[in-house]
Amino acid sequence: MKTYLIERNIPDAGKLTSDQLKAISQKSCSVLQQMGPQIQWLESYVTGDKIFCIYKAENEDLIREHAKEGGFPANVITEISTTISPATAN
Repeated sequence: MKTYLIERNIPDAGKLTSDQLKAISQKSCSVLQQMGPQIQWLESYVTGDKIFCIYKAENEDLIREHAKEGGFPANVITEISTTISPATAN
């Protein structure tokens, strides 16, 4: 599977309550469970007006289907070709 970074434009995302974030997460997981193992959510980062998500999926179409079924945006989908970290410097 490929790894993707999904940029979701959500006004005031950084102001969402823990209950709202829990509800969004539950919806996402429910849709993922229905879609099967060809798509996986790894983690997300919440900022002021965006949520950035890291997913593994067989293709970009699955990312779009998940967003549509979940009712949340997938404004930009970028395939991640490789990762680096401070450990890369060693």
